[in-house]
Amino acid sequence: MTEACHIHGGSGYMQDTEINRLFRANKLLEIGAGTSEVRKIIIAEELLRA
Repeated sequence: MTEACHIHGGSGYMQDTEINRLFRANKLLEIGAGTSEVRKIIIAEELLRA
């Protein structure tokens, strides 16, 4: 997705463009997926302690 912003140049980073909206949505999904993975690890560790 970063490559798409680079291809579009400055317009890829402007707030009004579709590519910028998709780029931000993609970043949010990456962050959200990471936090759920961390939660799974914490839960697994707690279950293994019991």
